[in-house]
Amino acid sequence: MLADSFPWLTTIFALPLVAALLVPVIPDRDGNVLRWYATGVAIADFALMCLLFWQHYDPQISGFQLVEQFSWIPQLGISWTVSVDGISMPLVLLAGFVTSMALLSAWQVDRKPRMFYFLMLVLYAAQVGVFIAQDLLLFFIMWEIELVPVYLLVCIWGGPKRQYAAIKFLLYTAAASIFILIAGLALALYGPGPASFDIADIALKEFPLALQLPLYAGLLIAFGVKLAAFPFHTWLPDAHGEASAPVSMILAGVLLKMGAYGLMRMNMGLLPDAHVYFAPVLVTLGVVNIVYGALTSFAQTNMKRRLAYSSVSHMGFVLIGIASFTDLGINGAMLQMISHGLIASVLFFLTGVTYDRTHTMTMQDMGGIGIFMPKVFALYTAGAMASLALPGMSGFASEVAVFIGIATSDFYSLTFRIAVVFLAAIGVILTPIYLLSMVRQVFHGSFYGSKEIPACDITDPELREDFIENQAAVCFGTNCILPGEAAFIDSRPREVAIALSFLVAIVAIGCYPKIAMQVYDNTTVAINSVATQAYAQVRSGETIGFKAPSLTPMAKIAEFSPE
Repeated sequence: MLADSFPWLTTIFALPLVAALLVPVIPDRDGNVLRWYATGVAIADFALMCLLFWQHYDPQISGFQLVEQFSWIPQLGISWTVSVDGISMPLVLLAGFVTSMALLSAWQVDRKPRMFYFLMLVLYAAQVGVFIAQDLLLFFIMWEIELVPVYLLVCIWGGPKRQYAAIKFLLYTAAASIFILIAGLALALYGPGPASFDIADIALKEFPLALQLPLYAGLLIAFGVKLAAFPFHTWLPDAHGEASAPVSMILAGVLLKMGAYGLMRMNMGLLPDAHVYFAPVLVTLGVVNIVYGALTSFAQTNMKRRLAYSSVSHMGFVLIGIASFTDLGINGAMLQMISHGLIASVLFFLTGVTYDRTHTMTMQDMGGIGIFMPKVFALYTAGAMASLALPGMSGFASEVAVFIGIATSDFYSLTFRIAVVFLAAIGVILTPIYLLSMVRQVFHGSFYGSKEIPACDITDPELREDFIENQAAVCFGTNCILPGEAAFIDSRPREVAIALSFLVAIVAIGCYPKIAMQVYDNTTVAINSVATQAYAQVRSGETIGFKAPSLTPMAKIAEFSPE
């Protein structure tokens, strides 16, 4: 059938890319045509993803599906090989959904709109390319392409320190990505026979531990930077603090997940023996991320920087779940990636909505704005509740799964597990404190211990003159702006619809986590099986009850792939 042979994955990648190439020639004066065009392309591509996976993706298959392979550079063994499995398919959907909502939220962009929408569509395609790439060099190319639009989007449409933040992001991620190229070349060239960068072919090879360990360490650095793992996280608060809201939505909602995806796909899947040795390191880094991110959030007076450190904290649960050696733990890590992508996106979006009204990110300059923006206040509170893992929200389901996964793991000593659970629980306790204190300070306005909202001190001559003549200046706590800059105080219907789109998904997953977990469960269980078998091989004298693997690492997963 044509539907079965059609290159669907290539199409969902190419659609936003080809649409981006047409942006320079589309006639438009004020940006309205480009706005509708880019948003329409993004939503259409997301709808195509949903239709494709609904009809052609089988969650019962743990291996690669919808495989498309075309010879690209045969002399170097490079091919256009794309596919999806249980850990990539949900992230493709996440990228499509978050980017579509980000474009829909970028309605006020009036500075260089043609370039802005061109870069957003290229970024859309690059994100999809990272998650569907089955060829390691193709994966690396997509990884590098994604850096360029993010750098330009932060550098051009960011805040006062945008150039510093953009350069820091580029230096961190570009330098670290060198390890992906080195590891890819080493994995492809190792052993007899022609070089192949296909992950399914590499999975059939047996790599000595002496090679796996340095490759794992290098990839951990590369993916740890993108995931914002301590101590490679410092680019994230700067990038978030200066990026516009749509870019922050993609940074937190999708780009951080690329690091976690790489750890699962390459570190855990292709280098399982080394994973046994590095797993305690991942757990330790996860605990540090949780506690350090939560504590550092308290010191932030900028709303976006506080949310950025909150992301650092929440990604710690992903690290712990990946290294738990339990099916529930790795399932929880995957669910945390999806959950955090939705929660962080809606919080950064609503923070951008708040900035559009108040023209400040500093919490001390706000106060009592819930009076002017009750809808924003209600939506923001719901997002904060999801982030602090309120039962019934997706964050609760994912974090509980990780906790139970690491607590019931037989691969760590009881003392180590107790310490991990205790310290991670401290981070969970701190999360509602720093989130709800931010909500209180921004929307209720208790300043410096005062029980009353201070009067706005209008020092700007233009504001003072307008206020004296018309009594029309709009005051948010101690911050005042002209009425023309705050024409719409509360949320517009478009903004409410965007926020509700995220919150409905968050509540749906929180109430019935199987909606998401059934999509990737077979794949994560197969990957974890490879890791546990590697543990049995590496530490057979310390483990009881594991059958020695009869397949090479990752071959168990690859064998389910269609020809």
